[in-house]
Amino acid sequence: MKSASAAAVALAIAGLSGLAAPAAAQNASAQLLTVSCSGCHGPGGRSPGAMPSIYGRTAPAIADALRDFRDGKRPSTVMVRFAKGYTDAEIEAVAAEIAANWK
Repeated sequence: MKSASAAAVALAIAGLSGLAAPAAAQNASAQLLTVSCSGCHGPGGRSPGAMPSIYGRTAPAIADALRDFRDGKRPSTVMVRFAKGYTDAEIEAVAAEIAANWK
């Protein structure tokens, strides 16, 4: 009986600790949010392949593209999935980070 109670408590704690994850993600820095960008667009936004480079683009151009992906105005297989999770503030922050530091 004691092991069942301990297991129930452990599961409850594990479940409650997962509640903080979305809040932490919502407070992620722009630098952290851009980490996944280089996976497809290349280090510093210089794409080595078929994906378009984002190197050298202005913050407004990047923000407009991200909003268009998010809002379904620009078709995509992958970017739409990323952009749907971003708020307007996160899009502005990501765009500013890339434009300022990926030169």
